[in-house]
Amino acid sequence: MDIIKNFGDKVGSEALTDPEKARRLLLTGYRLQEKRLRFFPDKELPSSGQYVARVVMRNIIQALAKPENAAMVSIFVPGELLTAAGLTPYSVEALSCFIAGTRCEQAFLRRTEEEGFPETMCSYHRVFLGAALTGLVPTPKCTIYTNLACDGNMMTFPYLKQKNELPGFYIDVPYEKNQASVKYVADQLRDMKKFLEDVSGRKISEEAVQQAVANSKKAAANYQRQLALRKDHDPVTSLTNELYAIFMCHLLSGSEASVKYTEMLLEDVRKAPKGEGLHVLWMHIMPFLQEPVKEVFNYSKKMHISACDFVADGFREMHAEDPYEAMAEKMVYCIYNGDVSQRIQMAERLAKETEADGGILFAHWGCKGTIGASSLIKTSLESVGLPTMILDGDGCNPANTSDGQVSTRLQAFVEMLEEGKEEKKHDTLRL
Repeated sequence: MDIIKNFGDKVGSEALTDPEKARRLLLTGYRLQEKRLRFFPDKELPSSGQYVARVVMRNIIQALAKPENAAMVSIFVPGELLTAAGLTPYSVEALSCFIAGTRCEQAFLRRTEEEGFPETMCSYHRVFLGAALTGLVPTPKCTIYTNLACDGNMMTFPYLKQKNELPGFYIDVPYEKNQASVKYVADQLRDMKKFLEDVSGRKISEEAVQQAVANSKKAAANYQRQLALRKDHDPVTSLTNELYAIFMCHLLSGSEASVKYTEMLLEDVRKAPKGEGLHVLWMHIMPFLQEPVKEVFNYSKKMHISACDFVADGFREMHAEDPYEAMAEKMVYCIYNGDVSQRIQMAERLAKETEADGGILFAHWGCKGTIGASSLIKTSLESVGLPTMILDGDGCNPANTSDGQVSTRLQAFVEMLEEGKEEKKHDTLRL
């Protein structure tokens, strides 16, 4: 008996007729999982992995259980201001990952199709829209979104804002990467602080904003320090664990939990021995549900994700002293803003720093920016000596991916990297 599937089917069917009952059922499952993570943590993961799993689980529970204190946001909205405001942020990607992990996503995909949204739209957005339209995801205090990176934001957030008559705030991030853009976005973030004060009815002190940004700077410094150790240290990880890091550098940025996580991660990397396996640079989101990908990477001592560009960019160092300009700097200079050149440069730097043997670019279903740029990224990285695989798939809807094809292509790529590493070893010995 597949307990998770049966549970997911029950949540999905109940959501169509009694969404509040479905939400209670979902929360019961999540609360039991939170207790399991607290009392019976995954011993195969290092301390930082066990810790982040609990933090993220609590975040999702709070978002669903206390919507009056939650904000629905797009992934690149500065978490520092939400931390300072004392609101619980949740994103399209966050909720959809948990819904898909509970295996009840198909009911919500069908609901989104009935509403007239195209199948070619990002599956994270389609699952989230369906869950919001059925009422499984409760109406939050407010919604905040940006045009940064994902074109799905410009469909999902305005639609739900209007349909649910939600207070909303939009951050416009210019394409140009310069100081004028930083100041333009910083002014909007000052207005966002006032917006949060209005909707929450609580004053946000400047000291709280400064402390949140200071926390982000500490977390970024910790992350960069552990990154510099990766070529000589190989901590055990899992795709889910790597995905949770995205929560910490975006949704929960500015929190004490984010700082603690990076401190623990740095210590875990320091303690981890160097193995004989392969180092891989991962680009974009994690397909944590895809069985053949899990088989290769989860708890592996042979395959190590030494860096992920999505996470490394989220833990970007901020240099401006003014807290609003620091947050704006992170948004404007994000690798997903502007043309593809910055993504390529970031990948090259991470590959060199971690001495990666190869790179995998995950081309998620519906992500036009990544799919459109994938060939150029692959060609550019291979021209500087990094073998790169474009892995087509869906990080949220398993129905859009063939496990057999993924397994065949991934195994062939691993074998190629192993052969390349052996050749380098022999060349070094001959010298």
